Amino acid sequence: MQRFIRFFFTGLVAALVLLAGAACGEKPAIEAELTFAPAVPPPLDRGPAHVTVKMETSEVRMRLADGVEYVFWTFGGRVPGPFVRVREGDDVEFHLSNHPESKMPHNIDLHAVTGPGGGAASSFTAPGHTSKFSFKALNPGLYIYHCATAPVGMHIANGMYGLILVEPAGGLPEVDREYYVLQSEFYTKGRFGDAGLQPFDMQKALDENPAYVVFNGSVGALAGDNAVPARVGETVRLFVGNGGPNLVSSFHVIGEIFDAVYQEGGTEANQKNVQTTLVPAGGSTIVEFKLEAPGTFLMVDHSIFRTFNKGALGMIKVEGDEDLKVYSGKQSDEIYQPEGGAVQTMPASGQAQAPARTKAERIAAGKIIYERNCQACHQAGGQGLPNAFPPLAKADYLKNKSQAIRAVANGLTGPIVVNGEKYDGVMPALGLKDEEIANVLTYVLNSWGNSPGEVTPAEVRAQRK
Repeated sequence: MQRFIRFFFTGLVAALVLLAGAACGEKPAIEAELTFAPAVPPPLDRGPAHVTVKMETSEVRMRLADGVEYVFWTFGGRVPGPFVRVREGDDVEFHLSNHPESKMPHNIDLHAVTGPGGGAASSFTAPGHTSKFSFKALNPGLYIYHCATAPVGMHIANGMYGLILVEPAGGLPEVDREYYVLQSEFYTKGRFGDAGLQPFDMQKALDENPAYVVFNGSVGALAGDNAVPARVGETVRLFVGNGGPNLVSSFHVIGEIFDAVYQEGGTEANQKNVQTTLVPAGGSTIVEFKLEAPGTFLMVDHSIFRTFNKGALGMIKVEGDEDLKVYSGKQSDEIYQPEGGAVQTMPASGQAQAPARTKAERIAAGKIIYERNCQACHQAGGQGLPNAFPPLAKADYLKNKSQAIRAVANGLTGPIVVNGEKYDGVMPALGLKDEEIANVLTYVLNSWGNSPGEVTPAEVRAQRK
């Protein structure tokens, strides 16, 4: 009871202070609510205020992908940095603290700031120090912020970016849900999926050849259990940023059409019925769409190899009733067998994978290869797709090890039977190295109820054409 009374009177005093300030023509003083992706602070139902923003820079070792770690340079200990929501006309007092254990000085350039360096010139902060500067939120819109300490590209490439929304004085149109999505690249010494702690590769950054292109700081940050929820009939707004540092994003939601697009982060919905919208490096966009069908909708960069081979994939899981007039699902499936047709062989995947020393290492490496090359067709649980891609879970086809190796190494065309069901399609040769094929098949054999086993590179070599 005493705690309740203390809380009540504390809130009452705060409210009276705000009212007194407003009566005297002073702006109320508040501290900004900051949220980490994919969360967004709620809309601001208030007038102009004196807003304090407190943010810390730190250098943190975290997950980049399964089995892969990276030392990220961060705002707030996460990548991307927190979402900041202020209002047009606010006076913003910005406090930037650099953690004492940081090895580098850092600062912040907010594209929402009108002033030298977007605040960078006033916020250069050594480890163990705090800097303060102020600015007026003059122009509404959705803006990137990033570190601008030299070498600027390296600070951004290591994870120092986020979004700040200067909400228009009249607010944005009301929607049911808002989410924060930020695309960026990572340039690691190893290629995609190489295990262990990966260092930054300056030459790859200069060549604009990232090993990873991701949403919200890591592979899978918006997928699987991390997918964002919604319901049929709701309108969703995505605040989409691109931290770069190099690539332009072709942002697309598979199975949805953007009802409204606020191009380049402006405050006017200047385009409707858009399939894919460009988001420049160091830029943003706002998209809105009403959900009219249930299911899992994929957020992708439609420079599509970035999605399925470098990590730029997110999910919106939509619950609700089906409307068969909007989308029927498959209504029939008939045999179609045209004459001719050649099997396409994909180019080699490049550098050979480091040899696995144990079966457990082979399984772990194979999981990464499977997710990169096989999962889109055979699905995350190996269940395949009916009448299209055969299952790998409890698959009798895999009991003949040599047959399975030949299918992956050489490609496969023509009819096969798996678990009593006939499949007649084309599986292209994927250009995988002997070590990679051994690893991915070992992973599959030890997953989803299959008979455990191991495939070696020597066995793969024996089955190649």
